[in-house]
Amino acid sequence: MTDAFTPSDDFSAQFDSLLAWRRDVRRFRTHPLEPGLLDDLIDRACLAPSVGNAQPWRFVSVEDADLRAVVAESFAKENAAAADAYEDDQARLYGELKLAGLKEAPVHLAVFSEAETERGGGLGRQTMPETLIYSTICAIHTLWLAARSRGVGVGWVSILDPGDVSKALKVPESWQFVGYLCLGYPIENHDDPELVRHGWQERIDRSDVFFRR
Repeated sequence: MTDAFTPSDDFSAQFDSLLAWRRDVRRFRTHPLEPGLLDDLIDRACLAPSVGNAQPWRFVSVEDADLRAVVAESFAKENAAAADAYEDDQARLYGELKLAGLKEAPVHLAVFSEAETERGGGLGRQTMPETLIYSTICAIHTLWLAARSRGVGVGWVSILDPGDVSKALKVPESWQFVGYLCLGYPIENHDDPELVRHGWQERIDRSDVFFRR
């Protein structure tokens, strides 16, 4: 047993700043992370909560240039297809957005969720098996905050074909692809989302998402 954690007002203020400063990063410096830092971030990610303590997250560091090229090709293909779905000003704006940092980021992490894990004995997921994926997403968010607290930016690339990524990385069939993360030191930092700055989507008010019954 450890002593209870009692956050100070200063800690709470810094945490609030971290949440605002977390932001999805697309513009990275190319120099590598400090030795041991990636391992440290994975350790922090593994402190995330998980259903039944199943810990279903699986992280694959994609370091091979040929494998990265497969991911980049998948992004290019899916990004082009997505662009075709927009018209007029929205199409123009979509073309101006930087939606990935695949070429610049020194670290690529493919994140999967083990769908057939026996850990946790099925606790908490008899009626909602998707909680395994939710748990993996919690680990991603924990890693994200830990990274930003150490000055490392994270960008989540979702414009990919999950099948392309899983096949290229030769992961077990029971591993469900959840996300592809780019990590590195950011060229610039912002406390507002890039999509807000470029006029794609404004933040919505709490009243739009919080309800009482």
